[in-house]
Amino acid sequence: MAEIDRYRPEDRRGVEALYRRVFGHDAAEASRLRWDWQYRRNPNNPAEGPLIWLAREGTAIVGQYAAMPVRLSLKGREVDAAWGMDVMVAPERQRQGLGEMLFRTWDRHVGASLGLGLSESSYRLFRKLEWPDVGPVPCLVKPLTRRALRRPHWPTFANRIVSALTLPVVKIAGRALPLRAHVEPIRRFDATFTELWDRVAPRFDLAVRRDEAYLNWKYATPPHIRYSIAALRRDEGTAGYAVYRHVHEPRGRATIIADFLVDPDDETGLRTLVGWVDREARSADSDKIRCFAMHAGFRRILRRSGYFHVKSTMEFVVKVNALDLPRGFYEERDAWHVTLGDSDQDR
Repeated sequence: MAEIDRYRPEDRRGVEALYRRVFGHDAAEASRLRWDWQYRRNPNNPAEGPLIWLAREGTAIVGQYAAMPVRLSLKGREVDAAWGMDVMVAPERQRQGLGEMLFRTWDRHVGASLGLGLSESSYRLFRKLEWPDVGPVPCLVKPLTRRALRRPHWPTFANRIVSALTLPVVKIAGRALPLRAHVEPIRRFDATFTELWDRVAPRFDLAVRRDEAYLNWKYATPPHIRYSIAALRRDEGTAGYAVYRHVHEPRGRATIIADFLVDPDDETGLRTLVGWVDREARSADSDKIRCFAMHAGFRRILRRSGYFHVKSTMEFVVKVNALDLPRGFYEERDAWHVTLGDSDQDR
């Protein structure tokens, strides 16, 4: 019977060996390159180290559940929470309940358990354990060129017909937006972003704390992704930010908004930030801009800015253990702020 306990520094080689067995050499190498940033340098780590639980059989490591600790704001109250991330079980021990044991151990030890972009097997496990089903994080796309609606699984002639038929809509939706406030590119976040968070946090029923330390760790220092950051300034203060990057995809190029923050009532601010990203996307020759946003108010502003809802496959689950929440909390999600960058989906 496997024993489950916390990761220790001397376990590093054993974990890397298990990763190679489960996911292959290339994936293990990619994980190794980002491991120190992802787990050891997280500013929300508890004093005893990274939130990683291991399943051991004697001296062998046969399973892992690694989590990303965050502070979660719930109607103005904060709790220690963690995103479930890297889960793996040795091939010979799979389908024997070990993954569920690791999962339950993680859930017992955090104030709130969070999952984003779940695999089919993980989603089935959440349903089996009767977690609240909050559905996927909505996805919105703004087309910029006639190539924006192409699909990699469609034949070339079908993509050409769709491009021609939708061109008038793309020209209207993809028009450039004016900038109505000052936006500047930055490389790091400063204390004014913590002040911004403290001002707007009570406006959200659920959101990860976005302070200076967290934002710099998440978006300014990752070794495997290069983000661009735009800050919205007003009256010598910080009123918002957007984090984005440009990527190549099958049949085109896209700009992805990984994260953003403004006061939910600041429509001019958000429209200015997405207008900035719009200009950056055009300069990068992107065909579309993609943004995941759960907050209903933010989605309304995005739709007024030329974005369309598309099918989202980024499933989101949450279970709060540390607080007694009011009836209906999990059903009333319009004031939840969840984006692509919140967990580890943007790799």
